[in-house]
Amino acid sequence: MPSLSETIARLSAARGMGRAAASPTRLSELTLSGSNPGALKAYTYLPDLLAPNAPLVVVLHGCTQSAADYDHGSGWSQLADRHGFALLFPEQQRANNPHLCFNWFAPDDIHRNGGEVLSIVQMIRSLIDAHGLDERRVFVTGLSAGGAMAAVMLATHPDIFAGGAVIAGLPFGCAASVPEAMARMRGQGLPAEAALVDAVLAASPHTGPWPSLSIWHGMQDHTVAPAAGEAVLSQWRGVHGLEVAATETQALGAHRHRIWRDGAGMARVEAFAIAGMGHGAPIQAGDGIGAAGPYMLNAGISSTRHIAAFWQIADAVAATDTDHESADAETGFAARPSPRDGFPHRLTPARQASGPGKVIEDALRAAGLMR
Repeated sequence: MPSLSETIARLSAARGMGRAAASPTRLSELTLSGSNPGALKAYTYLPDLLAPNAPLVVVLHGCTQSAADYDHGSGWSQLADRHGFALLFPEQQRANNPHLCFNWFAPDDIHRNGGEVLSIVQMIRSLIDAHGLDERRVFVTGLSAGGAMAAVMLATHPDIFAGGAVIAGLPFGCAASVPEAMARMRGQGLPAEAALVDAVLAASPHTGPWPSLSIWHGMQDHTVAPAAGEAVLSQWRGVHGLEVAATETQALGAHRHRIWRDGAGMARVEAFAIAGMGHGAPIQAGDGIGAAGPYMLNAGISSTRHIAAFWQIADAVAATDTDHESADAETGFAARPSPRDGFPHRLTPARQASGPGKVIEDALRAAGLMR
C-alpha cells in the first residue's frame, strides 16, 4: 500500500495533467512601474463607459485561482460595465506561493511598508494617477486567502480604503506562520477580540474614520471555519466601537444578514451567513453576474452585487432578486468543488470529516491539493 506522501505526490502529478482550461479573460495586464517588493502581477478592467472620477475596486483571488478565474466566476467586470467603476486584480505568482495563495500570514508581506502589501498599494496609486479615479472611493475584496489579504490591506492602509469585503477569510494579525495559519483556518487558537482590535490599531498610524466592511461565510465551510469569519466580524466591530448585538438582523430565506450601524445610522459592518454553502464565494445563477465553477458557488445570492451595493457604487439589490435557498441548501448538501485535477465535482454531505479521512483531507490541504 502506498504511503500518504506517495499518494499526495501521485495526486499532485494527476492534478497538473488534468488542469482545467484557463478561464476566458476580460482583463488587461498592468505594466508595473514601482519597486513591486511582493513580486506580484496585476491586471485591470476599465469599462468603456468609465465614469468621471470613478471608484476603484481591488479584487484578490483565492488559492489555486488566477485573476481571470476569479473575475469570470464573480462577475466583477460585468458589474463594472453596468455601473462604470474601475477594477484592479493583483495576481499571485508561484515563485511566491506554490499554490497561488496571497501570503496573508507571512510577516514580510503583511506590514505597511513592504512585501505584497506595498506592491498592491503601488498598483492602486498608479491606476488612480493614470485614469483620474476617485481616491476617496477605493475598495478591496477577496476570497479565502484573498479575503484574508483584503483584511490585511484594510488594517495596514485604512487611510486608502473606504470599504472592504472579506469572503471566507480570516482576521488580520491572527497568524505568523504556516502552522498557525492552518490552525486558524480550522478555527483553532483565534485571538480574543481585544487582541484582534489592537492588531489593527497597531498596523498603521491611522486613527479613523475606519473602512466599512462586508463579511461573507458559508455555514458548511470545512476549509476556513465559520469561526474565522466571526473573528473578522469581532475585529472590525471592535475597531468601529460598535455594540455586540447587531442593529438589524434579516432572514433571506435560510441565509442570515446582520447589520451594525453607527450613531448616525450609517451601516458600518455587515455579515452574511450563507446556509448550506461550503468554501467559496456565493453567486446567483441567471442574474448575468458571474458563473458557477470551482469555489464560485450558486447559493441563490450574489455576493458581488450585494457588496457593491453596500459600498454604494451599484444599485441596491431588491429582496425579490434573491432566491431564498439554493438547491444545495434544500437537499442538505454543500457544494464542495474538487481541486482542478480533472475529476468531476461532487455533492458531499454538509458535515465535517472525521477519523482517518480527516487526517488524509488535512494532509491534502496542506499539500495544496484540496481546499
